[in-house]
Amino acid sequence: MRNRLRVLRAEREWSQADLAEKLGASRQTINAIETGRYDPSLPLAFKIARLFQLHIEQVFFDDAVEAAE
Repeated sequence: MRNRLRVLRAEREWSQADLAEKLGASRQTINAIETGRYDPSLPLAFKIARLFQLHIEQVFFDDAVEAAE
């Protein structure tokens, strides 16, 4: 699964630590999600989407879906 988390965070000029604090997660978790080493739990994915006021599909997407388009 891929995501736009790094771009969304950078648009707001938030550090990984800033985002982690807003989500109640660790900076290491944010880094792992951004680099694709970790897929967030569903509750965390929804929390991330809500924070950015986006639908979850606007933050996270499947490579297979992108390839089919």
